[in-house]
Amino acid sequence: MKTAKRGKVVRYNKWGYIFLIPFVLVYLVFQFIPLVSTVYNSFFENYRSGLTQIGPNFVGLGNYKTLLSNSDIWLYLRNTMIMWVMGFVPQIIVSLLLGAWFTNPSLRLKGQRFFKTVIYLPNLIMASAFAMLFFTLFSDGGPINSILIQMGILDQPFRFLSNAWSTRTLVAFMNFLMWFGNTTILLMAGMMGIDTSLFEAAEVDGATSTQVFFRITLPLLRPILIYVMITSLIGGLQMFDVPQVLTNGTGEPMRSSMTLIMYLNKHLFSKNYGLGGALSVLLFIITGILSLLVYRFSNEKNK
Repeated sequence: MKTAKRGKVVRYNKWGYIFLIPFVLVYLVFQFIPLVSTVYNSFFENYRSGLTQIGPNFVGLGNYKTLLSNSDIWLYLRNTMIMWVMGFVPQIIVSLLLGAWFTNPSLRLKGQRFFKTVIYLPNLIMASAFAMLFFTLFSDGGPINSILIQMGILDQPFRFLSNAWSTRTLVAFMNFLMWFGNTTILLMAGMMGIDTSLFEAAEVDGATSTQVFFRITLPLLRPILIYVMITSLIGGLQMFDVPQVLTNGTGEPMRSSMTLIMYLNKHLFSKNYGLGGALSVLLFIITGILSLLVYRFSNEKNK
């Protein structure tokens, strides 16, 4: 009998492995093989000069030395982090407030499904379409400048896309609009998973809504918050489409909105696969280090 049962278990288990085959194949073809190829190419000099193909010639860590000795990579990393922070801080604040309002049964908000759908809709719009819309709105002769001049706030058009901080603010604002709905849904899921008896006990003890939020809701949301912060950080370091379209790939003014992925795209566009591979590996390492720091800092604070 035991042998028969064990045989049935084995027969059932094989279907699990069979269903995993498509995922494994897709992972190998589209992720693992490109990853290995990128690391491999990073050790070679391989670029095109005019019509002449140079390489591939093995240079070891030469591409990494070239990148790290160039101050541009640190400028672009700084730009990327500034625009990510400018977008993430209001995103997490607004998402926490909306999540708390939507999950608070005492407020009894009407039309919750409608509002949840509306705040998530920007996440479904293509980033390139969003960037083109904002490029049109905030251009020198665009509707925003026309409205501000008619209201008497401005005497002449303000060049939003020619000022470093206004360009960064537009990029950060677009990222905030596209992602705060997704973050709200994640935080709401975490809040709805908290045991309601904790809130009832706090209410009996006379705790205010502010005290409940900071003493009960936030500490119990820590795992979700860590997940949101790390995934947002990874997405922020991969920021490309919005600044690429908004600045026509130049990162102007004065390269203040040029991101690491835009810099990587320039290497790939110019067929410099060696430096492109090295930059990809460095970006992977930077992402891993920053994510680890966020995770360790959050865990130490929790302890």
